[in-house]
Amino acid sequence: MDNAFWTATAIFIIAYAVIVSEKVHKTIVAIFAASLMIVLKILEQHEAFHIEELGVDWNVIFLLISMMVIINLIKPSGIFEYIAIKSAKWGRGEPFRIMAIFAIVTAVLSALLDNVTTVLLITPVTILIADALEIDSIPYLISCALASNIGGTATLIGDPPNIMIASKAYLTFMDFIYHLTPVVIIMIFAYILFIKIIWGKKLITKDSLKQRIMEMDENQAIKDPVMLWKSLFVLALVLTGFVLHGFLHLQPATIALFGAGLLLILSKTNEPHHILAEVEWPTIFFFIGLFIIVGGVVKVGLIKWMSIQILNLTQGNMFATSMVIMWFSAFASAIVDNIPYVATMNPLVIDMAKQLWPELSGFKLLHHPDIMPVWWSLALGACLGGNGSAIGASANVIVIGLSEKTGNKISFIKFMAYGMPVMIITVAISTIYIWLRYYALKI
Repeated sequence: MDNAFWTATAIFIIAYAVIVSEKVHKTIVAIFAASLMIVLKILEQHEAFHIEELGVDWNVIFLLISMMVIINLIKPSGIFEYIAIKSAKWGRGEPFRIMAIFAIVTAVLSALLDNVTTVLLITPVTILIADALEIDSIPYLISCALASNIGGTATLIGDPPNIMIASKAYLTFMDFIYHLTPVVIIMIFAYILFIKIIWGKKLITKDSLKQRIMEMDENQAIKDPVMLWKSLFVLALVLTGFVLHGFLHLQPATIALFGAGLLLILSKTNEPHHILAEVEWPTIFFFIGLFIIVGGVVKVGLIKWMSIQILNLTQGNMFATSMVIMWFSAFASAIVDNIPYVATMNPLVIDMAKQLWPELSGFKLLHHPDIMPVWWSLALGACLGGNGSAIGASANVIVIGLSEKTGNKISFIKFMAYGMPVMIITVAISTIYIWLRYYALKI
């Protein structure tokens, strides 16, 4: 352990501490810490920007940018407001039915788009529906945030940690559908039962207010029908491409970039800077900085040391390793943002695989039958752990912020009172699922 090891470790720990403290914006911290890694020669410039194992994963970056562009082009059509009003009418104005339908719709949209985008679009309409029913909007908003994190777990594009894991482990869109979607469906049913027990009898309104919901015209929400159909066509094309990307030998980022370019052409916009200005650039640069920070500690051997400690703890038992990673990931992601956490854990799992099977490399190493459950455990723990606290996932922070703008403050304790039980229940379901599918039945 030389000077480079201790310098990189210090930068890594201090950066994490400042990010968690929220005293300085996380993007600023990530960019500065990443630049230190390069300036101090812990990483060379070509390693930071051209070697994926140590630097920026451009597949993740361009997938995020492209999906943000697609969603920003779809948003003005009004389709999301249409879906929300239609869902409320399906619930016939009954408060709990509306909550349950909104939870399912939010989970599905989070799987197909991503959870952050979904809550940004659904939250304002949720507040509108709650106000029309003259019911406290807070239970609805908390429910949507929790459902978005559960639903986002189901697919490669549903939650940023999944995008990061997929890129490092060479996992396809269909891998996530096959391995994670079944357990997420079970969790959604369990979640509906949970909110029925917690809020079912508390959500009461007058019949006259239920009628107000039924009189809403969802068709008025559609502002640009032509652009709507163009957007749905491109989105369907992109999702089909994700399903077939292994067969097409194209990265999801390439497919999403094609979709974004095609939709920009179909939109006939002459001012693309307006669309590009709405891309979450602070988030993009946060990812870039994180990749470089983690690359620094990978190069000096910190991640290798951590992986050895976990294997020593579990004595090489892969089920025990999966469970340690899943439950630790869940509680860690409730405390810190799951994005930097997964950025750290990805190389740790890779190094763990190298320790166990040094004769293998590349795809064969990362897809060894005994390491696959560890990847799924990491994804489940990191994504579901976000429900554990108000700061555990970006979707939670967005919902709480939008709620405060309407004068309804959701406290840290109040969110945790509902979120932590949901986290524990869903991770417990995941534990049973991982054991049953990969260790008992081995399917």
